[in-house]
Amino acid sequence: MMKKLCLSLLSLFFLSLNAHAHEEDVKHEIVAALDDHVVAIDTGFSGSKVLLFGSILGDGDVIIAIRGPSHREIVRKKERMMGIWANKEQVEFSNTPAFYKVAASDQLADLLPASERQRLELGSDNVKPYLAPEYFRISAEKKDTFWDALIRSKKRDGLYGEATDKINFLGKRLFRADIDFPSNVPVGTYLAYVYLVSNKEVVHTQVTPIIVSKIGVEAGIYDFAQRHSLAYGVIAVVIALVAGWLASVAFRKK
Repeated sequence: MMKKLCLSLLSLFFLSLNAHAHEEDVKHEIVAALDDHVVAIDTGFSGSKVLLFGSILGDGDVIIAIRGPSHREIVRKKERMMGIWANKEQVEFSNTPAFYKVAASDQLADLLPASERQRLELGSDNVKPYLAPEYFRISAEKKDTFWDALIRSKKRDGLYGEATDKINFLGKRLFRADIDFPSNVPVGTYLAYVYLVSNKEVVHTQVTPIIVSKIGVEAGIYDFAQRHSLAYGVIAVVIALVAGWLASVAFRKK
């Protein structure tokens, strides 16, 4: 892995030298790459770290936003009724990133104005909520309440970053950032948005995909569950019943 990283850094170094020779034509540019575009999830997966590194042309800071895959999220509110807790209300959001983290070479507030951070959805508090069509008529207050609950849940599960991670510069041109993916990261396609910022403006952008995929036995089970959900549910119930029966037999013998 270190050999691969060194070769990649050398490539970016020569690329930055070549770009430096054309500074008169291009004032700002950013080139980024990953040490691995695929995060493989197997039965022993306990999280993974992806290295994103690159080179810049011209002075500036770097911001990285990792997000994806987008899907629907249901937020339910529980209330105590007749002595038990039960779901009373729910709100569904669409096009919501299951995972979201940001890294920057400086404080976001110092790099971009609030309006630009909101436009680019930089920071978990700036991720925009999109209601599912059947919930368009709910009040703005209710929407905000349920959305805030979803963000808190994502942060608690480690899927949304509590704070901005650090991007480190190696000299004036090269930079690197370690992106941590937790063990509960969902499969799918993620996008890494890499921004070059100068004078509180985004002057260049690059988008790089990251694939999170299951492999081995884990992949087979996941694929079967997706393709044959009813059969998977029945098998899961049968296995649970058999396991419970075997446990009861074992305890009776003891």
